[in-house]
Amino acid sequence: MTDISALLPALMTRIAGAGVLSGLTRLSGGANMESFAFAWAREAYVLRRAPSADYMADRPFGHVDEAALVMAAFDAGVKAPEVVGVLEPGDGLGTGYVMRRVLAEVSPAKILAGPPPSLLGDLGRELARIHSIPLDRVPAAIPLMDTATALAELRARFLSYGGDRPVIALAIRWCEEHRPAPVDPVLVHGDYRMGNVMVDADGLAAVLDWELAHRGDAHEDLAFGCMTVWRFGALDKPAFGVGSLDDYFAAYEAAGGVPVDRARFRFWLIYRTLWWALGCLQMGQMWRSGADRTVERVVIGRRTAE
Repeated sequence: MTDISALLPALMTRIAGAGVLSGLTRLSGGANMESFAFAWAREAYVLRRAPSADYMADRPFGHVDEAALVMAAFDAGVKAPEVVGVLEPGDGLGTGYVMRRVLAEVSPAKILAGPPPSLLGDLGRELARIHSIPLDRVPAAIPLMDTATALAELRARFLSYGGDRPVIALAIRWCEEHRPAPVDPVLVHGDYRMGNVMVDADGLAAVLDWELAHRGDAHEDLAFGCMTVWRFGALDKPAFGVGSLDDYFAAYEAAGGVPVDRARFRFWLIYRTLWWALGCLQMGQMWRSGADRTVERVVIGRRTAE
């Protein structure tokens, strides 16, 4: 087991110069990566890491490219974390990067209990900024999503899990029959939702978790945070559990986002709900097979019915 406290001082000396490590704490949340908060030379940081390079082997891009993407977003004025250094093999900490810590709320339950008045507008504006990042600033490793190929992969996954859920079969057929025509791609965050944004009294403070980013249809990002699962019980407020779709779309377009096509938005809302259902099935299968017996896998696996 890696001794984070023993290895961090050398890493931070390389990144930020001399200092003293204090307050090292494992942060909760994060289904795939580990995050640790700490202070170095009286400055607050977060280490985001995977335990080893093998852990990242099946991902389309690694932490070096993820860090470069987050830096490009930060430089473009997006409220992304500020990356200050990237792990190297000699650091002994696996793969990952170090960011300046943002102190704000990330719990959807706490945010949605009393969201700041500007939040829905902030979410629309920030997404427009993400979609406006020039693609020549995006690392070449960030993949282009082809909708037809992605749908074929969802169908194949469904059949591999038994193909025995009629509503999922219906959703696959509907998506195949209503697949929209291709559009000019933009940078898609890929996981833009409650749980991956930080909020303080002034509104949106940071956009986190860029590991699913790709080039694709802007409407995919627009729809993702509006899925039922990411409204966390606030079902009467279809935009993130915060407000109305009309207000969300207006804020997005006012900030320079592409004109919203309601039919295209509906396709992506259904597609991503289908994707989530298959993700839940996969989690359950991992637990049943014994490949991963953690509580998280079985808890998510049983949510397929949602």
